[in-house]
Formats: sequence, structure tokens, C-alpha cells
Amino acid sequence: MIFNIIASVLLATAPGDTTVVMEQVDVASQRRRDFQMRTSQSSIQVTSDYLKQNFGGSLMQTLEHLPGVKAMSIGSGQSKPTIRGLGFNRLAVAEDGVKHEGQQWGDDHGLEIDQFAVDRAEIIKGPAALLYGSDAIGGVLNLYTNHVPTRPFAGSVQLFGRTNNEQLGISAKVEGRSGRWFYRANATLIDYADYQVPADSIQYYSYWIRLKDRRLRNTAGAERDGSITVGYSGYNFHTDLRVSDSYSKSGFFANAHGLEVRLSKIDYDRSRRDVDLPYQWVNHLKVMSHTTWRNELTDLELSLAYQNNRREEHSEPVSHGYMPMPEGTLERRFNKHTATAMFSLRQAIGSHELRVGVSGEYQHNRRGGWGFIIPDFETVAAGIYVMDRLTLRKGLVLNAGLRYDYARTRIHSYEDWYKTPAEGGFVYMSRSTDFSRHFNSLTWSAGINYATRGWVMKANVGKSFRVPIPKELGANGVNYHIFRYEKGNTKLDPEQSYQVDASVSWDGKGLHVQVEPYLNYFPNYIYLSPTSQYEEGLQLYGYTQARVLRWGVEVQVSYAISRRWQAELQGEYLWARQQSGAKKGYTLPFSTPWSGDASLKYLYGKGVGDYVRLNCHVVGAQREIVPPEKPTPGYMTLNLSAGKQFAFSWAKLNIALNIDNLLNRRYYDHTSFYRLIDVPEPGRNLSAVVGLEF
Repeated sequence: MIFNIIASVLLATAPGDTTVVMEQVDVASQRRRDFQMRTSQSSIQVTSDYLKQNFGGSLMQTLEHLPGVKAMSIGSGQSKPTIRGLGFNRLAVAEDGVKHEGQQWGDDHGLEIDQFAVDRAEIIKGPAALLYGSDAIGGVLNLYTNHVPTRPFAGSVQLFGRTNNEQLGISAKVEGRSGRWFYRANATLIDYADYQVPADSIQYYSYWIRLKDRRLRNTAGAERDGSITVGYSGYNFHTDLRVSDSYSKSGFFANAHGLEVRLSKIDYDRSRRDVDLPYQWVNHLKVMSHTTWRNELTDLELSLAYQNNRREEHSEPVSHGYMPMPEGTLERRFNKHTATAMFSLRQAIGSHELRVGVSGEYQHNRRGGWGFIIPDFETVAAGIYVMDRLTLRKGLVLNAGLRYDYARTRIHSYEDWYKTPAEGGFVYMSRSTDFSRHFNSLTWSAGINYATRGWVMKANVGKSFRVPIPKELGANGVNYHIFRYEKGNTKLDPEQSYQVDASVSWDGKGLHVQVEPYLNYFPNYIYLSPTSQYEEGLQLYGYTQARVLRWGVEVQVSYAISRRWQAELQGEYLWARQQSGAKKGYTLPFSTPWSGDASLKYLYGKGVGDYVRLNCHVVGAQREIVPPEKPTPGYMTLNLSAGKQFAFSWAKLNIALNIDNLLNRRYYDHTSFYRLIDVPEPGRNLSAVVGLEF
């Protein structure tokens, strides 16, 4: 039926219709060239059209087909970003220039950001600590939601859904401008059921788990997002205030949370849309103020933000080790407050563009519940940087910068709420003691941009750093999601990274070629390493440091075959080795295998939204592992997408269809949260978005 619909759309195109694709390609090439000359680092610009045409179940699933960008899937409705194999606290996510601060150390929840409120995105690949400080050691995902309306009133409504997990959702936006004042408001509602996999059963620790209707029980969830922006935009002066709130609730696969489901009285197969224990909910409140003043030579910018991230995990009470049966279902609670301030000055002086900035941040996190994993903590951080961009001549730009950062982390003591036998009797075991650590670092970066005719060549070399997070310093407890005992290391040093990036691209006559090699060396990479010891009957994993060498390359080729046909090839490869420590000679945990994409796109109408695209996604086998990881076989999937745009005098109607895993192949994603328990990726999945812009 789907193929019949697409064929009908193709045949509906009148013979007299024309599409001037080559002119669009020329314009796109110039825009791409201008964007690439802005920075010497490897970067990707993502437009609103791309976000609409590649809709996924989460923001990162929408972006994961970009070179070097991957989504670490967590069930069916959430995912975490990785860039060149680095994620969590090694990747900064910034919304309108402000770092998003949640419990990003956790591998079981995604971003608390409404993807339908994002106007455009920018991905910086490689160290970006010069502007963003700690946590940007692997790259930055910049999300922009601050588009200024130009009309008195405008808006959009989008209805969307996915077949695999029966997702249904609606997102609405209204905006307007009166004189120099403007406003924007967004609201998104999403609800989804347990997702399907192409398997009748899975095996976990030699225990076979049968699946009802091939669904991963208790992976349903819901999301509620809202935001409002008010602002003033004059000729030289701009200021706005944005308040956003994101709430999500999702279940954990019932058979993966310590296998206690075998003793549970919950009927997990009663409904595929309910959320039973174990589950989590996350609420993220963000208040941001952004003010700029500029003229031809000077820019002044001030950003202030407050964020409150609350997260709870609930599960059936379970007695473990010497812990008696607890009361209630609250296993873990985290409540994090973050205040951020940033000020920057840009001054043009002849052929120089000088930028100076200062930033400060305060974090306050408190825990709760009967399970312990990380202690309470406060963190204070401050940084100052200076950058110079020197234009020697048209098409030749040099840039260099220095940054100094200082951070202090205070960890609070914690004792179990139950007694454990020890010498001399029973005691309340200490999981964490009071201590403080001070960190400082000097980072730098230097690069060159060179453009001539159709060529753009870039190179960048730099040093970045990352402050050890409280979990790495003070963890001391059972992680039930992976069923292991994790222990921090109070003596960890700040993680450092030295990286060389290069990029060579060429545009001409409808052909675009881009090659991006990179080399990354960590003198003291921080990672969680399995040991031969056991705590409370579980294998002990401890945080340690080692020298690590990483290198890789990304290649992208696109060609406009004719006015209607476009082809694209892209691929990426990453190699990593630990150069010291107990795991010397091993790669890094969850290292991404090589992958490649081949796409063919047909434009059948006059608008950019009239297209049909077939994509072949190939991923190599990953045999380079760190136990207890398992080797993952390679796979290939076919994906089909199509779109149609209808223009009216008062509105535009956009329809986009995406079919992932068209052949319903059974395969495994090596970086998936559920890979360790042999859960395959979702089967065939049809996504549809119908949007009305007025």
C-alpha cells in the first residue's frame, strides 16, 4: 500500500512541471562554503527542512544519519547523543548558547529538550572547550530555538506518529511580532506504547525471556513539553526571556532490572501502553535570558540561565545484600539546580576579530531513595578565554585562542539507612565521605581556513580538558540497570585531550566531496573498568585512567545527477586503543563500528518538500570490545522516505513519510543501552508527519 501511495504521488507530477535543482545546488554550495569558513573545526549545519524530513522518535534519532553523529538508543522514545564515539559528559549540548545541564552521566535517559521547538542545529566535531569549558572535550551539539518572528501572527501545527511503538503526538507553535516586541510559544504532547523487535524471545544471563507479540514489555512512555519566549529586537539591541519545561515518563524493560520480574505480581502484558514498575520520570525546567548589543565593529552578549533537573527511578522493593526490604518504590531521586552566567565581547580591529569571554556556573545536586549510586555534591566553575580571528586575505583565515578554567567540587558524606555486619558488631556502612577537589586547566586552540575556487581546506589543533564528574569521584553502589557494583575514584585527575582535525571539501558542477580525518590522544582518559573483585555478590567496576589513542575519518560525496535526481554517499571509521592500564591493547567501551550510507533522491515537484529518497545503511561488525561487551555482527538496512508540500495562499501543508528498516531485518546496535542483554533493534517502522504552517 505504501509503495502504491508513493507511486501515485510520482505519477501525479505533471509533465510540464520543472525543478531548477542546479541553481538550488549552487546556492547551497555557496551557503556551505560561507558556513565552513566561519570556523577551522569540523562542523555541520542542520536546517529546519532537514529536521522535518528526517523525523525520528527522538531528537538524536532525527540527527543520527549525519556523518560522525550517532544516537545511543534507550528504548523506543529516548536516546543520547554521541559525536565520533564520545558522549555523556564528553559532549556538550547547548540550547541557544547555554549548556544543557541534567543528569547526563546516566546511560538510561535521553535529552530533556523538545525537538519540535528547535529551529536549526549545529554540530561541532572535536574539542570545543575553548568556548564551552569542561564537557565539550568531544564536541558540541548546538540547538537554536531563538528565531525572531517577522509577521504579526504565524504558527504551525504538526501531527505525527510511528507504527512500531504506536507513537502518537501533536506539536503546536504560535508566534508574532508587534513593532520591536515579539513572542513565541510551543507545546508538544507525545504518547507511545511498548516497541516491537523482530524476535520472539531474548536471552539474558542464560535466562530465556519470551516476548508477547514481539514487544519489549514496559517500554511505553509519554512526553509533555512547553515553552514561551518574549523579547525585544531593535536595530542594535536585542533581548529575550525564555521559559521551558520538559517532562517525560518511561518504563524500563521489565526483564532487565535485576530479573526481579520473575517474582513480580505485575501483569506486564495487560496493556502495551501502560507504564508499570520499574519506570523513571524526568522534569527539566529552564529559564534563560539572552541580551546582545552590536554595531558594525562591536558585539556585546550576556546570557543568564537557571535550570532545575528532577529525576526519579521507581521499582519494586528488592532486598539485596544486607539491605532489608525497603518501603515504597522510590529507588533513586536526583534534584539538580544549575545557575549559569556568560559574557562575551567581540571587537573588529582592522583585519582582526578579537573575542573575549568569561563564564561562571554553580551546580547543586541532592539525592534520595533507598538505592545509592552517587553522593550529594556542589560544583563551582569559572572560565575566561580570548580568541583572535585574523583574515589575511579573502579565503585565508587564521584563528587562535587560550582559555583558563577553575572548578571546585564538594562531595558530601552518606551512610546506609540499614546496618551491615562488621568487626565489633553491626554498623551503618559509609558509602561516601566529605571531601573537596580543586581543578584548573589551561587549554588552547589554533587553526587555519583556506578557500580557493571550489576548494575549502581547514585544519585545527588544540587541547581540551574535562573535570571528573561526581559519579566518577564518589560512586559507590549497585547499578541495577546493568546489575553491577560501581565505585568511584577520589584521586582522578582532570581528563585531557589533544586533537588534530582536518577537512578538505570541493564543490563544482553539482558535485560536493568532503573528507574529514582526525586524531585524538588522551594522556589520562577516565573510564569504568571491570575488575576481578565482587561487592555484595556483584562484579565490581571501578573508575580508572589510561592513555588512549583514537583516530578516524568521515567521507561525504553528493552529486546532482540531473535536475530531479540526486545521489549521496557517506561513510565513517573510528579506531581506538588503550595505551596503558589493565585494559592495555583493548579499544574503548561501546566503540562505534564503521558505517556507510548510500542514498538516491528524486525531486518530483517544485518545492524542496516534494521528494522520494531510498537509503541503504551498512554497518560493519564490531569485534573490538571491552568485556563484558559482546561482539556485534554487521548489518544492512533499507530505509525509504517521501514528502509532499502543498502551497495555499494562506498556509503550507507538509507531509513527510519515513520507513526505517524496510525489510524488517533483525540486527543489533553495538552502542544501544539494551545491547548487553541481546535485545535487537526495532523492526520495520513507519513514521509520518503532517504539518500545517500558517
